[in-house]
Amino acid sequence: IRVRPLTCTETRRGDRQVVHSLGDGTVHVSAARHDATFGFSAVFDAGASQEAVFEGSGMKQLVELAIDGFSCTVFAFGQTGSGKTYTLMGPLAQSETRPAAPGLLGLMQRSFACLLEQSQSRSSDLALSASYLEIYNEQVRDLLSPGPPCALPLRWSKTRGFYVENQLSVDFESLEAIADLLLQGSQRRRTSAHALNRHSSRSHALLTIHVRSRA
Repeated sequence: IRVRPLTCTETRRGDRQVVHSLGDGTVHVSAARHDATFGFSAVFDAGASQEAVFEGSGMKQLVELAIDGFSCTVFAFGQTGSGKTYTLMGPLAQSETRPAAPGLLGLMQRSFACLLEQSQSRSSDLALSASYLEIYNEQVRDLLSPGPPCALPLRWSKTRGFYVENQLSVDFESLEAIADLLLQGSQRRRTSAHALNRHSSRSHALLTIHVRSRA
């Protein structure tokens, strides 16, 4: 679990932090009607850096397992405005011409760098590709497909299990290429403003990195 720091608006309003990390995987909640302590496998307090979250969450191990042929999943869960997008991708105000500062890069960009580094260090002849989907109002949309967004059908087969028909998968060989695909797809996601977030994602997104051996 990651504890989000107060926003500027919350600080100006005089709000106080009610969730505190006690160390050793525990957090204490001291709200008006709730006073309790909870335990987790890992806890990152409000001052934790993106690098600390990456190092302490087991992401490197998942990348190594993916290269070894295992299917690995990272799932961010939390209420709106809790910091999911920032943890995964870094600041919203970034683009190809205005990249985020290295220290603010999210788990996704750090995982890409780790994947490419591990692949090269192992002298593995791997083919890498990416697909990026959005689930909104029970419809699946391809965030990497050019042209206007349209709903894609969800299928099932005995050999493939569940899959999205006509989903685009894009090959990449460099950190810059996959970072550009991530930004390109993220800019096409549906967002709207509310009290906690001016650019809240109104959908679920699924980025998949396909790792295949050319041998």
